[in-house]
Amino acid sequence: MIDPPYLLYLGNSTDHYAIKTARGLAVFRPELCIGEYRGNACTLTLELPRMTFAEAVAAGARTMVLGIVNAGGTLDPDVVDDCIAAMEAGLDLASGLHQRMNGEPRLVAAAVHTGRRMHDIRTPPADLVVGSGDPRPGNRLLTVGTDCSSGKMYTTLALHRAMQARGIPCDFRATGQTGIMVAAAGIPLDAVIADFISGAIEQLAPARHDEGWDLIEGQGSLFHPSFAGVSTGLLHGAQPAALVMCHDPSRRVMRGMTDRAPPDLGECIAANLATARLTSQGVRMAGIALNTSAMDHQDAVAMCLRLQDEHGLPCTDPHRMGVEPILDALLGTTQGGAQRAAQV
Repeated sequence: MIDPPYLLYLGNSTDHYAIKTARGLAVFRPELCIGEYRGNACTLTLELPRMTFAEAVAAGARTMVLGIVNAGGTLDPDVVDDCIAAMEAGLDLASGLHQRMNGEPRLVAAAVHTGRRMHDIRTPPADLVVGSGDPRPGNRLLTVGTDCSSGKMYTTLALHRAMQARGIPCDFRATGQTGIMVAAAGIPLDAVIADFISGAIEQLAPARHDEGWDLIEGQGSLFHPSFAGVSTGLLHGAQPAALVMCHDPSRRVMRGMTDRAPPDLGECIAANLATARLTSQGVRMAGIALNTSAMDHQDAVAMCLRLQDEHGLPCTDPHRMGVEPILDALLGTTQGGAQRAAQV
């Protein structure tokens, strides 16, 4: 178990998407977050108190969470230096990076010397089996995207909150490091051996018989050359009754690429439905979730209304407008779709 409260480590990040783990915790588990550590070159903030490692310990923090992501998920030398300083100040560590802290000799030596614990979140269970594709009861929704870092985790958690508010039985099923830290459970899907990806999701979201919903956090994109494999296995293992397409309309180049444009939204919707039908013949698209943070509110609402008309699906920005239009459509209680979002 990772002991809260947390100090969220932003390092010297300058990329908004690079601190998505820290942001996810700050938004969905704010009661666990006591402050943020920012290096001198960091240009970002979560509007939490800025603290040194010693100040965080004095304020009651027990674990420093590496709230950063980077290409390849590596522990850069300056991050290792900061982790050692944090342990020496009295903090445990938690990381969702691909590179294991427990495989870094300097960190292992520091942990032994200080008696602190290191939690590597991206460690899958040892008892996974290959997927069967056998039909299983239950309502499952999976978020998918036109790109990675397109709002899949945020949308899934927002739907979970909204369902809970309506008294609907539901469970958030985390598949990425941030979601696992938020939910304190899950399987880091991108660390699972390829043959076991679909089986891991069958295990994570098993049969249920209570008319409730498993809300499964999506990963990657079918159209991303680097991450389409994990997206495909997730679609097959989830056996989703419904999908929600997540999209950042301001993005001109796919995340981590140099010249590859995001796919056409309609093409991406069709491809995800076709892929999901291998194990879930009746799957449907329940809505479109946009990240309109780069747009003013009026333009964001206009885009939601336009895409709703073009694709015949409710379209909203879960952060700015809420997920009610998508949830209404999912549950068969549509009350105006994006028109409701336009009134927010």
